[in-house]
Amino acid sequence: MTTSSPERTRHAVRGYHEARFRGDVTAAAEHLGEPFHFQSPFISSDDRTGHLAALPGFVSIVTGVELISELYGEAEATLVYDVHTATPVGTQRTAEHFRLEDGRIVSIMLLFDASPWQSMKAHIEP
Repeated sequence: MTTSSPERTRHAVRGYHEARFRGDVTAAAEHLGEPFHFQSPFISSDDRTGHLAALPGFVSIVTGVELISELYGEAEATLVYDVHTATPVGTQRTAEHFRLEDGRIVSIMLLFDASPWQSMKAHIEP
């Protein structure tokens, strides 16, 4: 039986979000469940270890994050935020949708306009 609440969902999603942007892979991993699926305009993964391995490289180009909106349900959440980068892209408006089971994130769908990133695509894809 899956037990969840908006507060439990918020704890997991904000914990993951904050750990990720600190570059703390270990703390981010604590909020991920199994099985796990990640999808973005460039990368898709069914492996949380592989997903987390890419975080330090991503965080190395981030200069700041501004949370715009947070929506929490029983077993899903959506964050909307601006990611400020040290790249020609500058600021990227991003939406992220999470699905949870038993208080852990099992699915992340990252949404953003990928067109500004096309010139850097070879450096982003695994």
